Amino acid sequence: MTKPVLHALCQTFIEQRIDAARTAMQAAQESSSSETKSSAGDKYETGREMANAERDRNAAQMQQAKQLQAELARINPELPCDTVRPGALVTTSLGQFYISISAGRLEGTEVFAVSPAAPVAVALKGLRVGEQAMFNGKAVRVLAVA
Repeated sequence: MTKPVLHALCQTFIEQRIDAARTAMQAAQESSSSETKSSAGDKYETGREMANAERDRNAAQMQQAKQLQAELARINPELPCDTVRPGALVTTSLGQFYISISAGRLEGTEVFAVSPAAPVAVALKGLRVGEQAMFNGKAVRVLAVA
């Protein structure tokens, strides 16, 4: 799996999060707008507040996704790496990691996209092929860096 392909999978992950947040925000807005005033005024206000809280929660999720998008945009997947750093595809004795954004296992691959702040990325930061670090009490050897 090449870094540009992994980068595109990360972008797709982010776009799906943005779309899901946008759809949920619209649904919450429609729910808030469609609440009708009833004889039980408190029920109306509670329903409206719940819809507004849901919309705000989804707006926060969208903002987080846009921050991920900005982080990913700072990475050029075409640049080769010889040390573990943002933009590196690292093969270790634990598995493969694309140091980019926190997206978990990328769809259709065995590669995990992890943030540079993730514990495994922090443990491996700056290492080269053949070097090792301790992570969760285990020695993790760097087998390849691209």
